[in-house]
This record gives sequence, C-alpha cells and structure tokens, in this order.
Amino acid sequence: MTTQLADIKRSALRWLALALLFAAACLPARAQIAETPDAPMLNSDSIRQAFDSQPYFGLYKDNYFIFGTAIGPKPDKVNSNIKFQISIAQRLTKSTLPWGTYLYLFYSQKVIWNILMNSQPMTDLNFNPGVGLAKPFFSDNRYIGKAFVVFEHESNGRDGDISRSWERLSFGANILIDQNLMVHGKFWLPWADGMHNRDITKYCGIFQTGLQAMSNDRKYNCAITLVKRAGFNLNYNTVLEFGVRLWSKSNQYLFVQYYNGYGENLLDYKQYRSELRVGIQIKPPLFSDF
Repeated sequence: MTTQLADIKRSALRWLALALLFAAACLPARAQIAETPDAPMLNSDSIRQAFDSQPYFGLYKDNYFIFGTAIGPKPDKVNSNIKFQISIAQRLTKSTLPWGTYLYLFYSQKVIWNILMNSQPMTDLNFNPGVGLAKPFFSDNRYIGKAFVVFEHESNGRDGDISRSWERLSFGANILIDQNLMVHGKFWLPWADGMHNRDITKYCGIFQTGLQAMSNDRKYNCAITLVKRAGFNLNYNTVLEFGVRLWSKSNQYLFVQYYNGYGENLLDYKQYRSELRVGIQIKPPLFSDF
C-alpha cells in the first residue's frame, strides 16, 4: 500500500510539473515589467509602476524543456535524457514593505526525465520552494538591479536512502551594467538536514556568480554561471547557456545549455556530469534570476 501511494504521489507531481510548465509558457512577455520606447525595460517609472501594481503571478528563473546527452561517453538511453525546469513567483503583498521591499513566494522545480529508458522514468524531481524579500534599486531615473534575501528549501521528495534535502538562507543581487549586460551573485547559509547528504556543499556549492548578456533587440541571450563548491580549491560547477528568440516580441527561445560539474540534480549530486542539451527556453521579460 505504501508503494502504491508513493507511485500515485510521484505521478501527481509529474502532471503538476507539466501543467505549471504549460502555464508558464502562456504568460505574456510583458506581465512583469513594462517597456518604454526611449529605454526598453530600464525606465524607472515603468519598473516602479510594475513593482507597485497589484499582486501578480510571473516567471522567476528561466523555464526550459531540453533534451541532450553526456559529452565524452557514447550516448545511450541511460546518459541521454530530458531536463526541464519550472520557476514561478507570486507577490504576496499589495503595498510596499519597509525599506522599499516586496514579499514574494517563489517556487522552482527541476526534473531529470530518462525518456529513452523502459517505462520512461522521471529519475529525480527537485522541489525548491522559498519565501523572501526583494528590493529594486534606481539611480538617475534608471533601474539598476535588485537585492534579495530568501529562505528556501530544496528536496527530492523521496524517503529512505535516496532522500535528499537541505535549507538555505540566501542573499544575492542582480546588477545591470546597461540594458544589455547583467551580473549576479548569490551566497547562502546552508543547513543540510537530510541524513544522506550532509556533505552537499562540497558538490552543490556555497555561493555562485555569473553574467547574462542580451542583444539590443532581445533576440539573442547568453549566460555563464559559476557555482563555487566548498573548500579552498578553485573548483566550480559551470553552466553555459545560449538562446535565440523564436518569434518577434515573444519570450520563447531556442535554447542550448551546457552543464559541467556536480550537483545537477539532488539524487546523484556526487556524480560528475558534462551534459549538452537543446530545447525551448521561456524567459522573464527583463533579465533572469539565478
């Protein structure tokens, strides 16, 4: 009976993930921050108005659905898979909080789907809810970025020996150099409460940094993210990404992602991976969060 209930739960979570991905794909590109003719997406008035408007549901991190395989070994049904991520945010308060902050509920979910294997199992589902404050910054009537503090939980929803979970109090900021380039950084105070992943920071890291660039017409985007693993060595998990917008004024991109390092998913966080995948990316209208 316990096994049947677990199977039903996992099946329900899979369908929920696909439903959320569809909902995210349907979000209009202007749902969060309005554009202006003189300075697209950076004018302070339009962005202040977006932050001060009624509570809204929108994108948080990038959403994507990609398929690929390992770099190096011969591709097979084990090392070739689908990876997709759903990431959404809901503003929880109508009014601005002290210090010009806004309260949000965040939710991200990442899934590894071995679609070529028998029964097409979703090998690992990583659930990442969080709640936190975000504060936008302006200078000379220009939006220059935001800072945030988030308490987040991440686990794979499993029990026994394959259970993985940890909590983080994360601090970070996104800074816009100009309307084409954004740099970001984030560090966290971790608490690994899972019995089988006490050493998770050695693989999933203690802080991250990176940059994202976009063309003037927002047709092309590229990004690099480096996640520093615990320890004094210069060891990083590296993510390289490139996207080409499919249709004018849409937020959907043909997307290529290369992942190199550990911690791509929680179940096998100790396993080194070098993966190249291609698919569809759905982006927030400004720059993404990480």
